[in-house]
Amino acid sequence: MNNLTLKNNEVIYKRNEDLIRITACGENALRFEAFPDGKYFEENFTLMPKMLDMNITESEHFAEIKNGSVCVKLESRGKVTFYKDGVPFLEEKHELAFDSGFRFYESNENGTYYSRATFEPHDNEHFYGLGHEASGQFDLKGSSFDLRHVNAKCSIPFVYSSLGYGFLWNNPSIGNVELSNNRTRWTSFAARKIDYVVIAGNPKEAAKVLADLTGYAPVMPHWATGFWQSRLRYETQEDLLEVARRYKAESIPLSAIICDYFHWTEQGDYKFDPQYWHDIKAMANELHEMGTKLIVSMWPTINENSENYDYMLKNGMLIKTADGTGKVFNFYGPQAEIDVTNPKTREFVFSKLKENYLDNGIDALWFDEAEPEIHPEHFKDLTFHIGRGDEYALIYPYYYSKMAYEGFKQISDEEPVTLTRCAYFGSQKYGSLVWSGDIPSTFESLSEQVKAGLNMAMCGIPWWNTDIGGFWGGDTQSDEFRELIVRWFQYGVFCPVMRLHGNRNRHGEKKRDVKEASGDPNEIWSFGERNFAILKDLVFLRERLRPYIEKHMKIAAEKGYPIMRPMFFDYPEDENCYCLGEQYMFGDDILFAPIVNRGQTKKTVYLPKGEWILTKTKEKFTEGFWETSAEIDEFIAFVKSDSDVIECF
Repeated sequence: MNNLTLKNNEVIYKRNEDLIRITACGENALRFEAFPDGKYFEENFTLMPKMLDMNITESEHFAEIKNGSVCVKLESRGKVTFYKDGVPFLEEKHELAFDSGFRFYESNENGTYYSRATFEPHDNEHFYGLGHEASGQFDLKGSSFDLRHVNAKCSIPFVYSSLGYGFLWNNPSIGNVELSNNRTRWTSFAARKIDYVVIAGNPKEAAKVLADLTGYAPVMPHWATGFWQSRLRYETQEDLLEVARRYKAESIPLSAIICDYFHWTEQGDYKFDPQYWHDIKAMANELHEMGTKLIVSMWPTINENSENYDYMLKNGMLIKTADGTGKVFNFYGPQAEIDVTNPKTREFVFSKLKENYLDNGIDALWFDEAEPEIHPEHFKDLTFHIGRGDEYALIYPYYYSKMAYEGFKQISDEEPVTLTRCAYFGSQKYGSLVWSGDIPSTFESLSEQVKAGLNMAMCGIPWWNTDIGGFWGGDTQSDEFRELIVRWFQYGVFCPVMRLHGNRNRHGEKKRDVKEASGDPNEIWSFGERNFAILKDLVFLRERLRPYIEKHMKIAAEKGYPIMRPMFFDYPEDENCYCLGEQYMFGDDILFAPIVNRGQTKKTVYLPKGEWILTKTKEKFTEGFWETSAEIDEFIAFVKSDSDVIECF
């Protein structure tokens, strides 16, 4: 084949201005790059590719490149088709007449390209992944998604296909993906190349390679596997301590308690307001004596009144805007955003976090607004240290988590856990515990979150959770919410991290003059006496499950397998498992089926091959669909009959 060269384990093909490079970047994985202007753009972003040998067969009109079980056929007209065991599973779709026009480019004024790659559809194909979004979709086939981060939407451009392959779109720009019935199309609005990786394998094999390419989560520390208490918000030091003291008096184990936003003097000061938080070390010491960690929130926003603003502005540590002010609008007024893609910013900001928080006994950080949240969301008008916003928009949360991880590792050998509202490929290796953002307190939202969490699990991010009960709109005195909080709490037991949080509807006036008033109480005794007993029992169940959870967190760190995962992850040959968005495996041995509808007390559950024990009755069941009951103080979980985890129930 003319214009085909082999150089340093790379297959390079030049056709007109389209320069193509194919490499083996991991086990059973091939990377495809296309450079529209015929010039290499050597950027891996957060990808960590390997350089492996490939088997290459060449003829007059095509070349075949093979790495393990995956093979790609590159035709002289530029088309590529991927095969596994001789069967095609991913084939480029032409956009022009005469079966031509593979890949599309349109130049932007800043040297980037609006670019896209289009593939033939398969009627029997199902897709999972793309991070988390409250779309209500489990199988993403037939859907279209924006590739952008906003509150409650985290875009990680990876999907796993039921045809037995993973697809990683290695472009952190704003874009779109269509998983429709007439085509599969990936689009970047501002990229300098088309860059993607195809991984052949079953779900576990693909998860392992994805972790090889983007990083493994650390082993989650013991303290993080228990129950976390939070609310919007504890207004004073005494408010927070009163809650922790009651948990201690009730003999209810509390792993962590969180101090939310506006505890600070000014946005960007990264310190407690001494008017309401008078002795941070004493507060932390008392919590530690009770066996409870203290976590503190920070935002990436900073305003002109902050003591750090002028220094950061003069030293290029803030995101720049097209109007030159460096300020963007958000819902608390005009603010600047710190530019964490700049290593100097990360070093300076973490030094302040250490001085004002960590040196006073704070154990972990909560990085809110990690997208970052900017209004209006015009990323092309923003400039980061690493480039223009629309070209690098998805990568911001990666560097946000990197700031915390690298800072913590300089002062402690313990693996840090940072609660973050967004993520990107590789965030997991920096101890990022992602949560799904400011979601509504409704049963519909609970159903959406179950599906969203399972899709997130397929993206290489094993640490994930939701605000138990949802974040906004919950009335703690209503019957509907009191039912919802129990069902969501049951779901929270079987999530990687169990964290109660929310802004509950306020009844009555503010108690005191504070910058930002809190909502109603949000502790497990805040929802009625009957619920208190139910929720307390669930906290103790979580305690009994911690050895099992820690075992699977180690597996996540070693193999890249998420602890919460879709049914097909463990049963890829079972067609039924690709349609089950409201039940899932929690580790190797527990099958959990959350109740997600108001008034529901029965649910049909599918059990894959094997023998299963219903935890509440210890009855044994075999493969098939089974209707199971669950009153408000009951949940539906099955355990494999040969597992000793049944003793926890």
